[in-house]
Amino acid sequence: MGGGGQLKEAGEQGRVQAGGVYTWEEVQSHCNRNDQWLVIDRKVYNITQWAKRHPGGIRVISHYAGEDASEAFTAFHPNLKYVQKFLKPLLIGELAATEPSQDRNKNATITKDFHTLRARVESEGLFQAQPLFFCLHLGHILLLEALAWLIIWVWGTSWTLTFLCSIMLATAQLQAGWLQHDFGHLSVFKESSWNHMLHKFSIGHLKGASANWWNHRHFQHHAKPNIFSKDPDVNMLHVFVVGTTQPVEYGVKKIKYMPYHYQHQYFFLVGPPLLIPVYFHIQIIRTMISRHDWVDLAWSLSYYLRYLCCSIPMYGLFGSLVLIIFVRFLESNWFVWVTQMNHLPMNIDHEKHQDWLSMQLQATCNIKQSPFNDWFSGHLNFQIEHHLFPTMPRHNYHRVAPLVRALCEKHGIPYKVKTMWQGLADVFMSLKNSGDLWLDAYLHK
Repeated sequence: MGGGGQLKEAGEQGRVQAGGVYTWEEVQSHCNRNDQWLVIDRKVYNITQWAKRHPGGIRVISHYAGEDASEAFTAFHPNLKYVQKFLKPLLIGELAATEPSQDRNKNATITKDFHTLRARVESEGLFQAQPLFFCLHLGHILLLEALAWLIIWVWGTSWTLTFLCSIMLATAQLQAGWLQHDFGHLSVFKESSWNHMLHKFSIGHLKGASANWWNHRHFQHHAKPNIFSKDPDVNMLHVFVVGTTQPVEYGVKKIKYMPYHYQHQYFFLVGPPLLIPVYFHIQIIRTMISRHDWVDLAWSLSYYLRYLCCSIPMYGLFGSLVLIIFVRFLESNWFVWVTQMNHLPMNIDHEKHQDWLSMQLQATCNIKQSPFNDWFSGHLNFQIEHHLFPTMPRHNYHRVAPLVRALCEKHGIPYKVKTMWQGLADVFMSLKNSGDLWLDAYLHK
C-alpha cells in the first residue's frame, strides 16, 4: 500500500497544515481531480496524491472527494487501526466546532443509529468468519469441475454428456465467482494479505479473470450504488437507459443510440448472453495489459492453460474454444439475472449525497431466503445486508437482517424483500418502464 514519493509529498504538506480548521463549504470546494479533500470522523485529509496510490483504485476514493467519508471508510476497511497509519500523513486539520459532523443531505440521527447497530454487530462477532463454510464452498467448486471432466474422460464426448459437462463447469464458474467475491471483500480472513492472496487464486486460477480489475470496478459500485458516473454497473454505454431520470434526460435531448422502447426485448440478446463472454473479457484483457498488471495476467493465463490441458485431448483446440464460449454464455446469463434483480429495479439517479443507510437501501433490495436461493445467488439475496456491511462473512447476513429491518422501520426507510421470480420479472419490467419514459419524452417533450 506504499505511496512512494507522492505519499511523502502529501505527508509533508499535511504536517505543515495539520492544525487547520475548516468549514464544510471549504471542504466541498476541493472535489476535482487535482484537488481532493475528504472528512473522516471530523478530521480533514488531503488525498490528492494518495488517491493515485489507493489500493481500491483512484475512482472509489475520489467519489468521496469534498464529502464526509466516515461511513464508507468504516465499511470498507476491516482493520481500521492498520489503515489509520496511512491517514496520518494526509491529515491537514479538522472541522470547525460549529460545523455539524454530517454534510449536505446526510441524516445525523440515522447515521448515529447505524453506528450503534454496527457496534452491536461487531460485539456479537458477526464479522468473524467460519473457516469450515468457505472450505466446503471451495470443495464443492473443485468437486463440480473434477466431476465434469471425469464424465467426459470416462464416458465420451457425446452431445448429451458435453451439455451436462457445460452445465457443471458453468455452475463451478459461478460459484467460484461468489467465492472470489468473499475474498475480494476481505470477509474471510482476519489478515488482509491472506484475503488478497486467495482472491487472486480464486478469480485468477479458478476463473481466468483479474483481481485488480474486479477491485477497482466493484468497490465503486459499493461506494456509490446506482449513482450515474460513479457506479460502473449503471454505465450502460448508451445501450440501455435505466431508472426514471436518465430516460427522460435522453428523451428530452433527442438521444437515440438505440430504440430504447424495445430495450426490454433486446436485453435478452445483448445483456445476459454477452456480458461475460464479450464485454467483461475484452475489458479484463485490456485493463491488465494497459496497466501492466502482469501478476494478474499470469494468474489468468494459468486458468486457461489448465482448461486447455483438460479439454484439448477430448475436443481439440477448436472444440475447446467452442466449449468455453458456451460455458461463459451459461455463466453470464446466470450472473446477470442474479446481480441485476437486486439493483436494476431500484432507484437509479444522480448523486444525492445521502447517509450510508439511506443510500444503500434506495439502491438495493433482498430476495427471500431459502437454502436454494442462498446457494444460487451466493447469499446475495441478502443484498441489503451485504451493501451495509461489505466485509461481513455472508453466512451471517441472515443474523443481522432482522436488526437492519428494525432500524429501517424506525426511520421509515423501505426495506424491500421479493420472491426470486418477482425479482427476475422486475428486471424486465424496469427496463420496459424506462423505455416507455424515454419514448414519451422523445416524442412529446
